[in-house]
Amino acid sequence: MTSPADPPTGGGTSGQRRLKLLAVTACPTGIAHTYMAAEKLSQAAESLGVDMKVETQGSIGAENVLSDNDVKDADGVIVAADKDVDLGRFAGKRVLSVGVAEGISHPERLIEQVRSAARVQRGRRGGGGGSAAAEGGGGRERSVAYKALMNGVSYMIPFVVVGGLLIAVSLALGGDATAKGYVIPEGTFWAHVNAIGVIGFTLMVPILSGYIAYAIGDRPALVPGMIGGWIANTGELYDSKAGAGFIGAIVTGFLAGYLVVWIKKVQVPKFVRPIMPIIVIPIVATTALGLFFIYVIGKPISWVFEHLTDWLSGMTGTSAILLGAILGLMIAFDMGGPVNKTAFLFGTGLIATGNQTVMGMCAAAIPVMPLGQGLATLIRRRLYSEQERETGMASLFMGMFGISEGAIPFAAARPAQVIPANMLGGAVAGAVAGMAGVQDAVPHGGPIVAVLGAIGGVPMFFVAVAVGTVVTALATVTLINLGERRRRGEDVVVRGSVGPGGAEPVFAGAGVGAGVASGDAAVAAGASRKERSVTAAASSAEAPTAEAPAAVAPAAEAPTAEPAAALAEPPAHKVLSGYLTEQTVKVRLAARDKEDAIREMAALLATTGKVDDVEELVRTALRREEQGTTGLGEEIAIPHAKTDAVSAPVVGFARSAEGIEWGSLDGTKAKLIFMISVPEAAAGDEHLRILALLSRKLMDTGFRERLEAAPDDAAVLDVLREVR
Repeated sequence: MTSPADPPTGGGTSGQRRLKLLAVTACPTGIAHTYMAAEKLSQAAESLGVDMKVETQGSIGAENVLSDNDVKDADGVIVAADKDVDLGRFAGKRVLSVGVAEGISHPERLIEQVRSAARVQRGRRGGGGGSAAAEGGGGRERSVAYKALMNGVSYMIPFVVVGGLLIAVSLALGGDATAKGYVIPEGTFWAHVNAIGVIGFTLMVPILSGYIAYAIGDRPALVPGMIGGWIANTGELYDSKAGAGFIGAIVTGFLAGYLVVWIKKVQVPKFVRPIMPIIVIPIVATTALGLFFIYVIGKPISWVFEHLTDWLSGMTGTSAILLGAILGLMIAFDMGGPVNKTAFLFGTGLIATGNQTVMGMCAAAIPVMPLGQGLATLIRRRLYSEQERETGMASLFMGMFGISEGAIPFAAARPAQVIPANMLGGAVAGAVAGMAGVQDAVPHGGPIVAVLGAIGGVPMFFVAVAVGTVVTALATVTLINLGERRRRGEDVVVRGSVGPGGAEPVFAGAGVGAGVASGDAAVAAGASRKERSVTAAASSAEAPTAEAPAAVAPAAEAPTAEPAAALAEPPAHKVLSGYLTEQTVKVRLAARDKEDAIREMAALLATTGKVDDVEELVRTALRREEQGTTGLGEEIAIPHAKTDAVSAPVVGFARSAEGIEWGSLDGTKAKLIFMISVPEAAAGDEHLRILALLSRKLMDTGFRERLEAAPDDAAVLDVLREVR
């Protein structure tokens, strides 16, 4: 007997219905690889006689959304994605989940594999990045863990910024330096502002833990994750003078998430199932996790706190440089956790005995982490997202007021790179302060302490802070760079060795980390349809028309229910809405390397009169290349720049007969090169729309061949008119 979810044994022959498949494609931020995968899967399905509908998911939402009827009638589902895709709607269907690179490189193989893929169980959330069943490796779990950590960090950042800035402002404007630190008089306006900031900081740790758990175990994991994070940050519950801080929150977040996933697998009677996600699972997981942390994890934390204090007490007579370095390492390690608090309270306790030099070492190390991480976002902006760069500015401000927690979002997002860098900078700052005999009369740190007169040896204090900050920033960008290079190298090895034939070609930026390589693109899947809907009289800045999402299908598909005027083709002279003209086409590039090619292309665009600053355009395009190659493979490169060095969108195309090394992961040299330049104001629409159009059309082998064979500029333009 055949299950309704089983695929038909044949496809498209007489007496048998064609195989019906669905697909979902998505990459973290870009559009190019999302649409490449969609186009490749559609082409492969057509060639194999398979009916396929593809849903594409960009940062603005899903397009060509799969309906309940689509899912009901489907024989299988291919999910080619490097971000979370909800698999719950495919319950009972055969689902093959892989990275987006597989959708581009091996679409035929995926169509064959989905016939025997495992069925999705009801309630499953995950998706993307590879299938444990199909791939047989641990890559999927690592991907889930990374995305869960990023989910927690993204929700935590607003709490860090709001809480930290309110505390900093209230201390600066309402605080007084006393022997107990900076104290804000009770009942004052600034005391209330400070209290609001403290609430933000208090919530920061449970939010991090809760949303890590949520990303793993869905909504039932949110409560145990948050309560677990609160317990981790409340040392009194397990007899410790300091909580476990953000490191403890990461631990409780993952424990809560995977505990909930495990509980979900327990078979229970049907009458119990409705209350499982809202009552049973949260209560059981919260109780188990809370008690486990208090009785199992908390006791070692308390033990570490006590013994570190005793150990530091025994070092007070040793070298000041060594003691300063050790205190700096401890201050920078967990930023509010037990190790940090041990060093801070040790220095605070010695102030009353008249020994202010130990607190001076701590005071120099305290601001180094937020200042260093903020500086890193300024000197190597390409390594950070826009949100991280904004957080970096807030981190700099918090560092000035001695709020080390400003660096926590960076440490939580990249612990293997940021924590060692922080510790190195903190150790340097502490050692310099110890060598110079810097003193601090109040239990607080940061430049604000020196400004308000509590520091002895102010010049060397600032030297210690500055040197530690620079060391932290340089170490951070170096370690992140190394990590990025190592990951790209691993992608080549892992993804390039699939199958019996040895190394398979892989597209640059596809797979884990594709957000960097595929660039800033994010636009609707129907972009090419929208281009079709422009009337002959539309201007070069035309707006997209509102229409229902269209299925991803071959070019023969025709739009329906649209006015006849809307179906008119653009005027014959227009290519890519008029942004690419014969003036910006060059059939033979003279350049032999990437930088020279970008310069030559920029000069070509400048002939239109739309480029105000050629050098700035080149610099912007090269900075984009530093983020990750725009070489897409298949001998294609699409360098692009968002910059006000251009006054209007402009696109150029050039060919290189010998090919130019562009860093494509499939190893091919770029022979077909498009350069897209748009002003900042237009970047949200035009730059992304053009990328969408090109990335999809360039997956057509025949189109690429015609583009390569076109003998002159006019012939090239004729071929490029197919892009719409």
